[in-house]
Amino acid sequence: MSAVMTPPRFADGEAYLAWEELQPERHEYVGGELWAMTGARATHNLVAGNAYIWLRQGLRGAPCSVFINDLKLLINPEGDYLYPDIMVTCDPRDRQPGEDRFISHPWLIAEVPSESTAAYDRGRKFELYRNIDTLTHYLLIEQDRPHAELFFKNGQGQWVLQPLTVSDAMQIDALGQPWPVASLFEDVDFSPAVPPSQPPPPPSGTPPPA
Repeated sequence: MSAVMTPPRFADGEAYLAWEELQPERHEYVGGELWAMTGARATHNLVAGNAYIWLRQGLRGAPCSVFINDLKLLINPEGDYLYPDIMVTCDPRDRQPGEDRFISHPWLIAEVPSESTAAYDRGRKFELYRNIDTLTHYLLIEQDRPHAELFFKNGQGQWVLQPLTVSDAMQIDALGQPWPVASLFEDVDFSPAVPPSQPPPPPSGTPPPA
């Protein structure tokens, strides 16, 4: 999510959907406000892609669908929409004929926060997601270090945080096998960025190049 856009305003979520289909960029719509979506870093795409691939393989043969990046999520009856990085749904209500513009009953959502979105993804966005009654797992995957956080809803309906390192594995019943956290960071290089080299200064008394 990026800067808020004031115009236009929509009578309802359906009007937003019709407008959004005509736009070259993506926009989230929450509380009557539009938020333009910014581009992602290469590391973001690698991490999200790794999660998507593992979920597709882990759920192969199950009546579930895994979506990445570009599908909208309807988060409430008021018609607010977000674009999660990863969503998993096994709910037949998300397979209604003729409706593939969004889903509304995911059981898992994963986000790859950036430095600018981390507070929002852990705070207000998670608050919005918790209103979805089918959601039981919320995974935050960092892109600047090999670390993740899994929030899951326990049997008492309470959300529990499980911090994760690359030596851990997530135990999610629906996947049928442990999900290695290291798989999220395959091919990701966490080495510090090397600044571009600068040309040496000219010898003393030598005029600079034209």
